[in-house]
Amino acid sequence: MTEPKTTRLVDVAADVIRPLNQVELKSVLSMLKDLGRNEPVIANLLASEGPLKNFVAAALTLSPYLRDMANLSPSLLADAIEQPIEPMLEALVASARNAWKGEPGGPSATEAQVMSRLRIAKRKVAFLTALADLARIFDARDTTRWLSAIADASVAAAIDHLLVAGQEAGKLTLQDLSEPSRGSGLIVLGMGKLGARELNYSSDVDLVVFFEPEAGILTVPDDATETYGRMMRRLVRILQERTADGYVFRTDLRLRPDPGSTPLAVPVEAALVYYEGRGQNWERAAYIKARPIAGDLAAGEQFQRELVPFVFRKYLDYAAIADIHSIKRQIHVHKGHGAIAVKGHNVKLGRGGIREIEFFAQTQQLIAGGRMPELRVRPTEAALRALAVANWIDDETRDELIACYWFLRDIEHRIQMVHDEQTHLLPESEAELRRIAFMSGFADTKGFAASLENVLKTVERRYAGLFEHEEKLSTATGNLVFTGQKDDPDTLKTLKSLGFERPEDISRVIRTWHYGRYRATQSVEARERLTELIPELLKAFGESRRADEALLRFDDFLSGLPAGIQLFSLLGNNPALLDLIVNIMSSAPRLAEIIARRPHVFDGMLDPGLMVELPTRDYLAKRLASFLNGSRFYEEILDRLRIFAAEQRFLIGIRLLTGSIGGAQAAHAFTDLAGLVIGEALKAVVDEMEATHGRIEGGKVALAGMGKLGSFELTAGSDVDLILLYEHADDAGESDGSKPLDPVRYFTRMTQRLIAALSAPTAEGVLYEVDMRLRPSGNKGPVATRLRAFEKYQNEEAWTWEHMALTRGRLICGDEDLVGQTKAIIESVLARPRDQARIAADVVEMRHLIEKEKPPRDIWDFKLIPGGLIDIEFIAQYLALIARARGVGGCGSGQSTMDALRQLGGALLDRNDLETCLTALRFYTDLSQVVRLCVDGPFDPTNAPAGLVDLVCRAGDCPDIKTLEAEVRRLSKATRKVFQNVVKG
Repeated sequence: MTEPKTTRLVDVAADVIRPLNQVELKSVLSMLKDLGRNEPVIANLLASEGPLKNFVAAALTLSPYLRDMANLSPSLLADAIEQPIEPMLEALVASARNAWKGEPGGPSATEAQVMSRLRIAKRKVAFLTALADLARIFDARDTTRWLSAIADASVAAAIDHLLVAGQEAGKLTLQDLSEPSRGSGLIVLGMGKLGARELNYSSDVDLVVFFEPEAGILTVPDDATETYGRMMRRLVRILQERTADGYVFRTDLRLRPDPGSTPLAVPVEAALVYYEGRGQNWERAAYIKARPIAGDLAAGEQFQRELVPFVFRKYLDYAAIADIHSIKRQIHVHKGHGAIAVKGHNVKLGRGGIREIEFFAQTQQLIAGGRMPELRVRPTEAALRALAVANWIDDETRDELIACYWFLRDIEHRIQMVHDEQTHLLPESEAELRRIAFMSGFADTKGFAASLENVLKTVERRYAGLFEHEEKLSTATGNLVFTGQKDDPDTLKTLKSLGFERPEDISRVIRTWHYGRYRATQSVEARERLTELIPELLKAFGESRRADEALLRFDDFLSGLPAGIQLFSLLGNNPALLDLIVNIMSSAPRLAEIIARRPHVFDGMLDPGLMVELPTRDYLAKRLASFLNGSRFYEEILDRLRIFAAEQRFLIGIRLLTGSIGGAQAAHAFTDLAGLVIGEALKAVVDEMEATHGRIEGGKVALAGMGKLGSFELTAGSDVDLILLYEHADDAGESDGSKPLDPVRYFTRMTQRLIAALSAPTAEGVLYEVDMRLRPSGNKGPVATRLRAFEKYQNEEAWTWEHMALTRGRLICGDEDLVGQTKAIIESVLARPRDQARIAADVVEMRHLIEKEKPPRDIWDFKLIPGGLIDIEFIAQYLALIARARGVGGCGSGQSTMDALRQLGGALLDRNDLETCLTALRFYTDLSQVVRLCVDGPFDPTNAPAGLVDLVCRAGDCPDIKTLEAEVRRLSKATRKVFQNVVKG
């Protein structure tokens, strides 16, 4: 502390400030006249002429708050006029510190008494300090020192009171009731400006509270969190609740470790573990100024000693420098963006403001403080002087920044003195700006603005020079501050301008990332990379429609990632990958959910060849063989198949999403993938059956893919239709293994195992949902079908709709000989001459039945709408069945609907009708593939993500959703007409 001053207001210099205007002056003089009736000192003041009278009157015109205080307590104004300021302040601070004590020999003070005493002392200190400050008896150093002193005393007294109350309630056992805090293990640190004894005139106080369980004062140690939590809630009430006496200080406990998930008072050991493993950059900076102010001061000092390695790192390396850069990116605005305007300028957070000076010092303290203990000082001025002594900055920089710092602190105090508000914004209006100028001793706003601009530009220049090679401090659109727990107003404005509708929610989510609550953000390095990435990330998400939803999906994705540093580094260096992530999150909820639930599928996106290589069958087969290499055990093989299928389905979807493949290519790729994976699953099942039950003589199996699996038309969410066919020697008995089975049970068990292998949910998910209803006799028949039974059924019992389904049947894996036999049987069945009229009648009846039992949900149900996919598929299947009757060579089974139409339609359809069907099929395929990729369930443009609506419009080659709907209606109407003309029952 500086030497105490005994100067009185009577020593004020002439014309140090001037009144706001004559109207206000007359009002104040009238008020003082009324007060003088009961206060002779005030009456004598009014009767005299001189600087003191002019000063008091001017001060009360400039500060409505001080005027109200004088009106409320005229004796306080009288004391200020008559007595030395310092002794009064010392007495008030002492009274606040002892506010917890009762009368000698009596009980301790009640909570109401403590609250009243603290409020009265704080109010008087604020009033006296403000007058001394405006009179220039105090400079800003004195003002901040006395405001910090009353805050220290108030918090310490409140803590002592609460400890005594805890003992009286039987919760605590204190070492010494005359010094409740000594040896209590309860640590209260003052943070920020309070810790540095640089408190604002109307500042909040930032506190962090820890406790040492080993102190042994808790009656029931297990109740520590509850006991101290209740105590801290009472502390906040004591300090900040407004009563008839006002309030003491608004109190913030949110600088504690991870405040969203920790109690109000944190055990010391838990805090140290947090800071060691998850402590953030801004917390390191905050702890430079931290100071034990209440509770067990010795324990507080010990805690701070243990925290030194976290705050001040031992080595100056590139990671530390990146650390500092990331703090800088979090804290401030882009240099050179916009012009400095005095009106409305934020003297704390704005360009060239107080925060830049503080950060200028703290940055270099963090870099070098690990090796140079002399830099570990709390006050900003002391830090700047220490940096100069250590030759980190030159003397000119030191002197400029110290002068600028105290000039800006003066302005800050005057802004807050007006109405006792915690604000740092200069007024927007000329009249109110004149008030601040006069309070600061300027004759007019022009001179004030010139001086302020000069200071702001000086600070900005010095601050910018600190990291002159760092190009991006934030976004060019404004602040992006995500430190602490409070929302930065300018950051909320920036988020709004970027396109986010709920900036408070987005700010909260990003703070969650910084707290390291996800595995992906727990390491310091990962958080550094993510911090550097955030401006670009927010810009990219902001440009997507419904940006909030997209970013929240990205948050879900992050929450499931096992690690983040590689991803964040790649995104930072790969704008295309960042755009792809945003695309997924903004348009494809289903894909976003997949990568949130199973982040490993994202690994394939990191392959630089992803968009270059097409997912052909050969490509997928090579990848699968490599992925399965070395897998020997049944469950291991199945798990690896699940992982591979999930990843490749996802990557095919990514190609579709980005437009590198179209709907038909995606359908073929999804189908090739399914065929390969199901083939490997069947091999694994056969091997497992043989290992457990042995072999059946002459036994062999083949697997037929039906429906979309057979016709190369699977989507991202399709199930698979399968028929398992088998054969064995006619005289085959039981299998030859240790657990023999007869042939029917053997192949039934094999089929059941295959279904379980494909569709049973496991930790790695499900391969495919399996549908076997297309087997002979449907659900009533056995799950495995002997080939001769299949042939007999198809020739003698099958319905027309089953032969329609057979046109899409395709053998996908199994014994080569059995596969060949089955193909021959299917081709023979399909090549049989048929009654065209009967087939047409059956097809029409089948279509009517579907329309009755499964009507379309809406126009976007591309499969079921009249003239939709089913109509086109039925046309192709009908043509395949009646081709021989019309004298046209049939086509083989297992073709896509498109290929079947092309092969048969030229001869059996009018050219225009064929073109209508092919155009509609391409259109529906492109739309369906995108919709099934992006959402589970129906597509509803009114509720779908905006990005998905854009994607669907792009897939349909339409500019907007209304045009797309009109195109769906046009094509469906035309296709239904073709169906009715072609399939004549």
